[in-house]
Amino acid sequence: MATNYITTISKKYPSFRDEPLKTVYRWLDGKRQDDGAEGLWRIHDTLYDFTDFIERHPGGPEWLRLTKGTDITEAFETHHITVRAEGLLGKYKVRETTTPRAVQLTFRDDGFYRTLKRRVRDKLKDIDYRPAQRSKLIIDSMLAAAFGLAFLAIRLHSYALATVSGLFVCWTMISAHNFFHQRDNWRMLAFNLAFSSYREWRISHALSHHNFPNSILDLEISYFEPFLCWLPNPSIKSSVKRIASWLYGPLVYSFLFYGEFVKRLIETYETGKNTFFLDDLVTLILPTFMYVVGATSLWEVIKMWLFIVLVASFLFGLIGLNAAHHHPKAVHDGDQIPVDIDFAVYQMAAVIDRSDTKGSQFMVLTSFGDHCLHHLFPTLDHGILPQLYPVFFETCREFETVYRELPWLQQIIGQHKQLARVETMTYKPSEKFI
Repeated sequence: MATNYITTISKKYPSFRDEPLKTVYRWLDGKRQDDGAEGLWRIHDTLYDFTDFIERHPGGPEWLRLTKGTDITEAFETHHITVRAEGLLGKYKVRETTTPRAVQLTFRDDGFYRTLKRRVRDKLKDIDYRPAQRSKLIIDSMLAAAFGLAFLAIRLHSYALATVSGLFVCWTMISAHNFFHQRDNWRMLAFNLAFSSYREWRISHALSHHNFPNSILDLEISYFEPFLCWLPNPSIKSSVKRIASWLYGPLVYSFLFYGEFVKRLIETYETGKNTFFLDDLVTLILPTFMYVVGATSLWEVIKMWLFIVLVASFLFGLIGLNAAHHHPKAVHDGDQIPVDIDFAVYQMAAVIDRSDTKGSQFMVLTSFGDHCLHHLFPTLDHGILPQLYPVFFETCREFETVYRELPWLQQIIGQHKQLARVETMTYKPSEKFI
C-alpha cells in the first residue's frame, strides 16, 4: 500500500511565529490562539480544568501555570510514564473538544511510543538508580571546578584559566538541563549561571523543542532566524546566507547568552511585563565571588567574568547546535514524513544521536548525549537512560524504524550542510542509514 506524506506536523502556521522579537511568552500566546484549548488544558481531544491541582502538581506548579489555555498532549505523554497521572484525569475533565488538534502527531495504544512506554514502565521497576546519584555528583563537581578555576583566574590574572572556567560553566549548565526537566530541584538553578533562565528554557526547550523538534513550532529553530536557517526553505535563506552562515555562526554561538538576556530586557520594556525573577540573581553569584576573593578592581572582575560568559556561550552553542538535530538526514519542516506519524517515530526522524558519547556518563551529561531516549522520556535522569536501550531497540525492530547515530565531527559537518540545504527529502522510517 502506498504511503501518504505530509511536509509539516503543524496543521496551521503558528500565530506570531514571524514577529521580530521571538519570546517564550509570545510562543505560548500563539499556542493559546491555535490549540483549541478554550482557556483550559487540552490533552488529546479532551479539555481539563487543573486550576485546583496547580499547587499540588508533583513536578512543580509552574508547568501547569504556564500552559493553561494550550494543548499539552505531548508534554503529558512524555512526562508521565506511569498510569497514575492518567488515572487522575477523570476528576478534572470538563468536556470533549470541538476542534481537531493542531499537531499531526499520533499516540495510538498499539503505536511505537505507547508500546515503548509500557516496556519502559516495566523496565523501571528493575533498573539500577545509582547512576542518577552519580549525575548529581558530576554536576556538583563541575560547579565547584568552575568557581575554583574562576578564583585562580582572577587571582593570577590568567585568561587561560578563565577559558577553562568558561568550559566548566558551560558543562555545568548543560548538565543542569538534565535537572530542569525533572520536578523542581535546586540543581536546575545552575542553568542560570550565565544570563540564561531555566524558567524560559522549560518553555523554549522542554515544551517547544522537545515536543516539536525541527518544526515550525520549535523555538530553537525560529530563535536563530534569520541568521541561522536550518529549515530547507529557499525563501528564508539566500544563496549568500547559506554559505555566509558558516562564517558568522561562531559569533552567534558566542553571544547566545548575552542575546537571551538583552531579549528579555526588551520584552520587559515593550510589554510592561516583568520577565525576571529572584532566581535570575544566580547569574551574579560567580562575579560576586570573584570580586570578594579576587583582590583586584571591580572593573577587572567584570571584564574577566564577561569573558568567562563569552567562552561558556560559544562552547554551549558549539555543543548544543551540533548535538543531534541539524544534519541533512534529520527531518526538518518541509521534508516529507508519513501522514499520521507516531510521536516516537517523528522524534527519531528529527534526531541523529552522537555515537561517541556512548558509555560515558560524563560525556552524555555534558553534551546532550543519549538524545533520542532523552526526547522520548525527558524526566528520566540521563544516568539511567542506557539501561533502556534493550527495550528501545526491541521496539525499533518491531516497528521497523531505524535508529541513527554519528560521531560528533560528522554532526558538525552535517550541521553546516543543513544550513546550506534547500532541497527537501523524504523520510522513510525503515530506510537504512548510510
